[in-house]
Amino acid sequence: MRSDSFRIVFMGTPDFAVPSLHKLLNNGYQVVAVVTAPDRPSGRGQQLTESPVKRAAVAAGIPVLQPEKLRDPVFLAQLQNYQADLQVVVAFRMLPEVVWAMPRVGTFNLHSSLLPQYRGAAPINWAVINGEKETGVTTFFIEKEIDTGQLIFQETEPIHRDDTAGTLHDRLMEKGADLVLKTVRAIETGSYPRTTQPQVAELKMAPKIHRETCEINWFQPAETVRNFVRGMSPYPTAWTKINGKVYKLYAVSLADQSPFAAEPGEAYSDGRKTLLIKAADGWLAVNELQAEGKRKMTVEEYFRGNKI
Repeated sequence: MRSDSFRIVFMGTPDFAVPSLHKLLNNGYQVVAVVTAPDRPSGRGQQLTESPVKRAAVAAGIPVLQPEKLRDPVFLAQLQNYQADLQVVVAFRMLPEVVWAMPRVGTFNLHSSLLPQYRGAAPINWAVINGEKETGVTTFFIEKEIDTGQLIFQETEPIHRDDTAGTLHDRLMEKGADLVLKTVRAIETGSYPRTTQPQVAELKMAPKIHRETCEINWFQPAETVRNFVRGMSPYPTAWTKINGKVYKLYAVSLADQSPFAAEPGEAYSDGRKTLLIKAADGWLAVNELQAEGKRKMTVEEYFRGNKI
């Protein structure tokens, strides 16, 4: 039976973390504080914007801490005052030991891969980019080395052929929230596994993605490029240059036509409905794109008022 004295501090920032917070609150858990990123300027007006987790916490009447530095003595004193039994981390930054070791039980993290595979900042993107057929979510206790702590629970999730990072993100967000609740329940009762992460022959990593990472390499096979575009869609988005102009590509498919002999990266368009780009072993049809200074469109929409 759940105890009202079991105190939780929740740490997270983006939309991905919100269902996990809601799941705990809706099941009667006492979230005594939320730690999230400071408000940041965003948009054309550069207005200060609250994180999705902060908005959810404020709506629920939960105190919010927004430290710039996690080692700040003022923040650490505030955090200590909440006397948390457990800290739950979902899509937050790397914690120093002085923070993750503070609660009585410890701190666990929800990671959107089947650890030890895809440790790092962008596991959903890299699983799709690499053409994986399966991924999942993992809860584990935080230790000194990032994403290496003892495993608690894991749940698998298939990756469908036409999944994007966005569609997979949304499914893992909900599956992860259920796993967070399962983990908290197990920890509260004191009956939960702590399993050392297995050694694997080929360890695949998920490093942070930068703008230069997003440029398409057309000298790769067409299926590899297709997976790359899926794994970058809708964010941070794969891009390429056509006639010197940058285009973001949100969706491509294997083309069933070869208009002419071409080198990788060469493009063909009929100016109405079709835009093809040559990869190493075939052509890809561009389905959705965004030109500089314009909104995201289908190729047919784009050609109604633009040319390539």
